[in-house]
Amino acid sequence: MISFYKATKKCILICACLIGSSQFASAQMENDGIMIPQNYLCPGLMYSHSSWTNYWEGTFKRNNGNLGTVSSNEYNLMVTYGLAKNLIATAGLPYIKTNASAGTLEGQKGLQDISLNIKWKALQIITGKSKFSFFASVTGSTPISNYSADYEPLALGSHSRNFTARAVVDYVFGKYFFTGSGAYTNRSDITIDRNSYFTTVLINSNQVMLPNMSNYNFRTGYRSKYFIAEAIADISTSLGGFDITKNNMPFPSNRMNMTSVGANLRYRFKSFYNLELTASDQYVTSGRNMGQSNMIMGGVSYIFSLKSDKKTPQINYYKN
Repeated sequence: MISFYKATKKCILICACLIGSSQFASAQMENDGIMIPQNYLCPGLMYSHSSWTNYWEGTFKRNNGNLGTVSSNEYNLMVTYGLAKNLIATAGLPYIKTNASAGTLEGQKGLQDISLNIKWKALQIITGKSKFSFFASVTGSTPISNYSADYEPLALGSHSRNFTARAVVDYVFGKYFFTGSGAYTNRSDITIDRNSYFTTVLINSNQVMLPNMSNYNFRTGYRSKYFIAEAIADISTSLGGFDITKNNMPFPSNRMNMTSVGANLRYRFKSFYNLELTASDQYVTSGRNMGQSNMIMGGVSYIFSLKSDKKTPQINYYKN
């Protein structure tokens, strides 16, 4: 208990010192090939900023002078815990603030959706310098505040309850790796603050059926004990929905497709091994009913053991 208190206090002090000048991210994600050991705790803070001026109205790319630049800032508190040798759980809670530089629409701010992910390393095969691992993960999320989803493009989220199932394959040869994953997300219906709306037909209801989603994520690069550098491609597709009509506002049940590419860097200090810094950039190359955004992200995380008051050994957390 003393060890937990000291480590937690140290983590809070580190985060407080860095929050004004650094950007934050979590060390483990549902679509990567990284796990933490059993009985280890890894809290982290993430900051991301995204902005766009051009967007796709259906498949037609245009801008909107009434909105100017649409931006969002997200602050995400995340914590990962090693439940077992091959099983981890990650919880996240984001606070989001949106803004439009022109026009009369006011930005929104507040807590969005609380989420919980369980990731299981189901299989590992090692042959010489090669290592193949298979992961399965499930994620559930639910809104934690009463924000309005019918306020696109400045809404904090879709205000739906989501369930995502994902399969991840990770291949490592020496210090080089390739990770691919595919996911399916089921989204619940939502309630909006009007009694009728128009999609391709007039619907006299305040209930909106959101299309489910598919996602494919690919990442490759270099992974060592202290450093990761990876290139990332991500493809998200709505399995239904309709296009924004000409000069109209977006709607929660629009078809929203997006392909993005980016890079991610992670660094763990040799002299302060428990601390990890992360920075990344992701740019939307094509989309449908989406803004062509650029997202800059970064973060800090701190990992420590809950088992004893001994100093955390320099386990290679990137070697699973």
